[in-house]
Amino acid sequence: MVFTSPSEAVVKAKEVLEADPPPLNASVAHQVIGIWQRDFGDLQLALRHLRRARDLAARAESAPRETDVLATLGVALVHAGRVRQGLTALEQGVECATGHTRARVLYRRAYVRWVLGHHPEALADLRRALPVLRQADDVIWTARALTLRATVHLALGASERTNADFTAAETLWNATGQEHDKADAIESRGLAAFRAGDIPAALRLLDEAENLYTKLGTPTFMLSMRRCEILLAAGLAPEALAEADGTIALMDGFGAQPARKAELMLVAARAAGLAGDPHTAVERADLAVRLFAEQRRIWWESHARLMLVEARVATGQRSHRLIADAASAAEQLVAIGAPAAPQASLLAGRIALSIGRTAEAERYLAVAAQCRYSQSPLTRLTGWTAQALRARSAGRHRTVLEACRRGLDALDGYRTASGASELRATAIARGAELVALAQQVSLEAGGPRRLLMWNERWRVTVLSAPPLRPSADPVLRSSLTAFRETAARAEAARMDGRPVPALESEQRRLERQIHGRALHLRGEMVGNGPRLTPDRLLRELGEDACLVELFVLDGRLKALLCGQRQLRRFEAGLFSEAEIEAEHVQAGLRRLVHPGAEARLPLVEAAARRLEELLLGPAAAYLGSGLVVVVPPPGLHRVPWALLPSLREREFSVSPTAGSWLRARETEPPPDDRQVLVRGPGLVTSGAEVPEPAGRYGDAITLGPETARVPCVLDALDGAALAHIATHGSFRSDSPLFSSLRMTDGPLMLHDLERLNRIPYRIILSSCGTSGLASTGANQVLSLVTALLSLGAAGVVTSNAPVNDAAVVPLMLALHKSLAAGLTLTAALRDARAALPADTVHRATGWAFTAFGAA
Repeated sequence: MVFTSPSEAVVKAKEVLEADPPPLNASVAHQVIGIWQRDFGDLQLALRHLRRARDLAARAESAPRETDVLATLGVALVHAGRVRQGLTALEQGVECATGHTRARVLYRRAYVRWVLGHHPEALADLRRALPVLRQADDVIWTARALTLRATVHLALGASERTNADFTAAETLWNATGQEHDKADAIESRGLAAFRAGDIPAALRLLDEAENLYTKLGTPTFMLSMRRCEILLAAGLAPEALAEADGTIALMDGFGAQPARKAELMLVAARAAGLAGDPHTAVERADLAVRLFAEQRRIWWESHARLMLVEARVATGQRSHRLIADAASAAEQLVAIGAPAAPQASLLAGRIALSIGRTAEAERYLAVAAQCRYSQSPLTRLTGWTAQALRARSAGRHRTVLEACRRGLDALDGYRTASGASELRATAIARGAELVALAQQVSLEAGGPRRLLMWNERWRVTVLSAPPLRPSADPVLRSSLTAFRETAARAEAARMDGRPVPALESEQRRLERQIHGRALHLRGEMVGNGPRLTPDRLLRELGEDACLVELFVLDGRLKALLCGQRQLRRFEAGLFSEAEIEAEHVQAGLRRLVHPGAEARLPLVEAAARRLEELLLGPAAAYLGSGLVVVVPPPGLHRVPWALLPSLREREFSVSPTAGSWLRARETEPPPDDRQVLVRGPGLVTSGAEVPEPAGRYGDAITLGPETARVPCVLDALDGAALAHIATHGSFRSDSPLFSSLRMTDGPLMLHDLERLNRIPYRIILSSCGTSGLASTGANQVLSLVTALLSLGAAGVVTSNAPVNDAAVVPLMLALHKSLAAGLTLTAALRDARAALPADTVHRATGWAFTAFGAA
């Protein structure tokens, strides 16, 4: 019952003990309470109950009972960090037990061996236990053994075996009525999906497990911690913060597990920091420090102190006291052998630099820089960042650039395998710092060509969001799965003060394997092509076209103008002012697309002129007469570019990077010239822009509100030459990976589109609110449009603001007419705007749409 209805089992066990039972029954009752305390309560209390259960079993002279309790005690001892004692108890259990009881003890020893990273030995124990359990028709323990074996296979990256064992175990659980064990197996499948890189499946399985736990009245604190980890990995920091805070409130009401509460408080602090709420991060981290100090948990307290200093720095604080706090955290982390120690030294050095204490900064930065040759990519990144800051302070420009290059190389290696999003966000922030240093040096001692290369290097990094689905390469997928599981368990062991050398050694081996495989795959990638160089870009632009790449340095916008066989740099306005003006123009455009706002047009046009001056500065006078490609910085992707005077009447496109524009140019259209036209539900016009193009294209696939279901739409989109989707969209600025398009049977999510073998060559989204590009963490740009381009679309047309459904119809009809005549998306959209009626609503609707890419 302790695994079916844990809380009820504990109540009944206490009732048994109150009735002065014989030793055998009392042993069972104490074992039940010990198991509950081990899994949901106080580990030390669990050990006391299990020792009492062992002694009572000996008094009852029941060898099988004593052996069974001994095995349970062995597991609890290992969880308490007493590994040698735990293994000894399990060895005694295996030696003393026979038959069916011995199989159960072997299962527990296999579990402990899995915890300690001894995976082959764990599989060997399970191979011995499973036939005996099956022969005894012990369905419950057979299912447990299969679930454990699936988890061991997960650590080895054997995804197919993992799934097979989980499926077999779930079939057995369905026949036993052991709902708690079934829920635990589903939760384990969710964790397996996460380690394999399938975030949507992981969240779905955790929800399913939570529903079962709730029906049983079982606490779900550990499940909530896992959900927070997955939400953070998906970039959903606000939702992770809400999950952590909600669980903490439940724990306060439950009055149990203070250790878990402290851990969740630290998770909440990290989530708040990633969500851009440093004041909440300070509050949660401060509480976590106090809780860990009370619990005398040195590893956790040291990391919470580091988090607290980072959060205070994020609020703008700089002081001698903060330097001392960061240095103290570094000393504590060094004392416990934590990998985060160099990060704390770097933080102390950075704070010292910011308040002019150069000599003190050099001392801390020199310590952090010593780790730049570490085996860990994240630690190397920290070391090279420190080295770059030292060189910058000393005026050694060449050393700065070399350190920045080496640091970004380490970042690329880390991003490939990273499963822990808060660490990934830290790495991205560190990369932003390196690029800013390289840009400053390039401005002082380089030129526009060097600036272009550094800008592109950084944009590729931040725009490469981690996929929501597993890698298609089976070798890389297996290695990534094993690495994420092993790294997470190694970190958990370090948190508990019991490092597991076998896990850490395996983690390093897998890191090297992943790096080598990723390099191999990049060399094989179709269309990988030559890397971006200024000369190659200028050749592709030709005589008439130009590309203007905007970037921000020291709070000011700068424009790199590439075209007419040269690269030039121009100073523009303050980024903060451009952000404000862009919001004004965006707000004005949202009003203009509806009748009755004609009087506001001059105000909006005047704001657009001011915005152009802030964005382009003098570069606007040198755009020439041909195509213009705009590469905006993160934070300014929602600018309605068609409203800018220099772009209003001309052909232009927007691209996340110069390199992505080149790749889009080189993308070949599919051999099957198939058009797909989709009308979703809820449109005022019922998708009136679809029927005419459907007739124009002849054999186009058309899906109306009745047939526009997610599976049908995905099947039709796969490999299409043109996809027009007329439906409303939802862009979540807090969760851009979960942007969606509304279909008849529900939302078509971003992660649904990742399933396609080939994204449509051209995509038209005549919906509202789907093109905004959000920044999470340090400008890690994620959005529906960016994802489509990165997945292989050559061109996308969508709106930058909510639009008037009725006014969209003539714009789309004109757009398809020009496409059918052979024009590109950029030229067709320019001509479609010119063909619209002259009233304000139609003109504003045309301005709201932008062409992305190069199709």
